[in-house]
Amino acid sequence: MTRPALPAVLQNLALPVIASPLFIASGPKLVAAQCKAGIVGSFPALNARPAEMLDVWLTDLHTELADYKAAHPDAIIGPIAVNQIVHQSNDRLAQDIAVCVKHQVPIIISSLRAPPKEMLDAIHSYGGIVLADVISIRHARKALEAGVDGLILVTTGAGGHAGLLSPFALVGEVRQFYQGPVILAGAIASGAAILAAQALGADLAYIGSRWLATQEANVSEDYKQAIIESTAADIVYTNLFTGIHGNYLKKSIIAAGLDPDNLPEADKSKMNFGGSSAAKAWRDIWGAGQGVGLMTDAPSVAEVVQRLKAEYATARENLRLS
Repeated sequence: MTRPALPAVLQNLALPVIASPLFIASGPKLVAAQCKAGIVGSFPALNARPAEMLDVWLTDLHTELADYKAAHPDAIIGPIAVNQIVHQSNDRLAQDIAVCVKHQVPIIISSLRAPPKEMLDAIHSYGGIVLADVISIRHARKALEAGVDGLILVTTGAGGHAGLLSPFALVGEVRQFYQGPVILAGAIASGAAILAAQALGADLAYIGSRWLATQEANVSEDYKQAIIESTAADIVYTNLFTGIHGNYLKKSIIAAGLDPDNLPEADKSKMNFGGSSAAKAWRDIWGAGQGVGLMTDAPSVAEVVQRLKAEYATARENLRLS
């Protein structure tokens, strides 16, 4: 079955990649670099603190990218995406959506729950799209019933909040009933993995952890070094720190005085994105995906994208030769 064309905002990228929103790490510097490199750059609205900073961030990003385009008229500039946590614990949601509407943010990424109708209507009013990240078929169907414009399938091995389903299973099942935009997340850290995501049936890849070890990431040098030194065996899956299961670096859990092999279960009803233990998620307990074993340095975002493009091209050529 022929799939419909992607929304215009997801077409003509330098690489079929959305940089996933990273708590704390994704700030204006990282997002600007991602967009200048020709991919979708994103950040969680909650990273802009206090709430009034969201307007400042978006104003500054639009100005910087417009100036860059003026100076580099032939450059491919990726669009901005803002991640919104759709949950009763997020008391900023309505305010943050209003700011995004003011700036006509082209892509909104909805997390945890299907977005409400009023949120969808507001984004659609100016031609924006809403992508929902989901970890199961049940979540995917709920998001589509709500009226989202595409699905981000967060599979096993993804950094931060992640599911446990294989990408082979989740993409395959979703494609049985949905032919719209699908973006795949889950330990994607190379150009070959981007091509593999497309071979499975996804339109784009969702890459997160690779940006943590870049010059522009708003994280400590210790965090970047931990990414470089870790492998897939150093990733721990637990719900202790926010109430939602996610993947974290073992080294940061040990540094917090906890035993990564004997972590208690958290009460999901007491979800807390600042952290449900003395050690704060994202600040002290560092999220990362199983693809960290492919990350051996901390270059600029531009260099990462150039490497991914070269690897992607090589993977395509290797398939043609086989």
